[in-house]
Amino acid sequence: MSPVTGSSSSLVAESTPRDHGLGPRAAALLVFGSSAAVLVVEIVALRLLAPYLGLTLETSTMVIGIALTAIAVGSWLGGRIADQVNPRRLIGPSLGVSGAVVALTPAVLRTTAEWAPVMLLLIASLTILVPGALLSAVTPIVTKLRLTSLAETGTVVGRLSGVGTVGAIVGTVLTGFVLVSRLPVSGILIGLGSLLVVASALVEWRTRGWSGTPALTLVVVAGGLATTVAPGGCDTETKYHCARVVADPDRGSGRTLVLDGLRHSYVDMDDPTYLEFEYVRAIASVVDAAFPEGEPLVAHHLGGGGLTFPRYLAATRPGTRSVVSEIDSGVVRINRDRLGLRSVAGVDVRAEDGRLGLRRLDAGSRDLVVGDAFGGVSVPWHLTTVEAMTDIRRVLNEDGLYVANLIDHGGMAFARAEVATLSETFEHVAVVGEPADIGLDPTAASEGGNLVVLASNRPVDLRATQEALDARQTGWKIATGDDITSWTGDAQLLTDDYAPVDQLLQPYSPQSGQ
Repeated sequence: MSPVTGSSSSLVAESTPRDHGLGPRAAALLVFGSSAAVLVVEIVALRLLAPYLGLTLETSTMVIGIALTAIAVGSWLGGRIADQVNPRRLIGPSLGVSGAVVALTPAVLRTTAEWAPVMLLLIASLTILVPGALLSAVTPIVTKLRLTSLAETGTVVGRLSGVGTVGAIVGTVLTGFVLVSRLPVSGILIGLGSLLVVASALVEWRTRGWSGTPALTLVVVAGGLATTVAPGGCDTETKYHCARVVADPDRGSGRTLVLDGLRHSYVDMDDPTYLEFEYVRAIASVVDAAFPEGEPLVAHHLGGGGLTFPRYLAATRPGTRSVVSEIDSGVVRINRDRLGLRSVAGVDVRAEDGRLGLRRLDAGSRDLVVGDAFGGVSVPWHLTTVEAMTDIRRVLNEDGLYVANLIDHGGMAFARAEVATLSETFEHVAVVGEPADIGLDPTAASEGGNLVVLASNRPVDLRATQEALDARQTGWKIATGDDITSWTGDAQLLTDDYAPVDQLLQPYSPQSGQ
């Protein structure tokens, strides 16, 4: 037997052609672009699902988990298949098919959510998993093409891995800071799908391989057309919400602000004292009972929505100065352009996070703080904790009042935890709601919904508050003292270190409204 001569590197070089029609720059561009595209799909998927599943920790966790699964499956299968099939034949189909799926995603998800909601999780998983896996397969395929010598393995794998990571970072930053603020979600995905199909065509042209571009182009066009007629459209896509303004057919000046399919605010543009939602009437009752009639206040509002209550204060207490922390600048624009905010005096709306807005306020500078912030179907957890309540107490003066809208259903675990947290921070706490929901009628089953909680360091005039609630025909009652202690029971305190709000808050039907 003749001896084997030559190094392992030369054997690899002899068995694998050096010219694969894919230079280092093209390889880096493919890996960079496909990795960026995976993260664009992941982030935008959260936006698409928020109107139907809520922008909660569970939704985010699910989407991230599916995306990571897609990356793992794509990397594994891409490398395995690249060892069995000519890698040059795989890149074009991977890019093209993923582009077609991405372009179809808006129409498919919105149609499924409206017509077959039981299938939403499955379809949503597939619209992330399929393109994510195909795009993630590009990196091992390209790596296979670039590996011509064992002596270069570390360099090639390390370089392409680094390029892929940079691509993922750019895709994340570009989507979060640029694309979502300037383009509708459907436009982002259809545009990305088109770019992937174009990239597929270029790869085919270079390698003279698979030629499915015409068919995929038709699919992308069909996806774009289907998106225009698919249900679940928005008047405006903001950074955080799918927003619509709906006219009230029974009240000419009435407008409802709908965010992610939920009725968030009702505004009467001609009569700001008209309060449609029951919980807003309850908040107005609490504030009217706590302060002398017509007395101007200095107020801070956590969450803006349609600014119903700041408008009410401006109309009923002339001279009131309200500062509103509304995180969504798109909602602020809707208020100015479509809900008549420009003509409301004394209301200053700032596009900022509520917790950060609180930090900017001087101690003892506010008569009133109103909490009415919601993200999707949940409450921003960082506005519910002992630390947040301590900051609210700091900005209130000696006679100041904190009043907040809470939503919960089922066992009311979140509502009870929030009231317990407030009781840890303020000397006087009361809850307003349906008797069954706040433990005043143990014979009736609690259905849940909106509650209003009020807290201060001065006693609350319970009789005046109840009279104000009765005058507005809310049917709500006020609970305090031993009734609250019994209702909250052993509810946990919410802190910055541990506040599982998404798990405590029970889901509710979108038809329930706020």
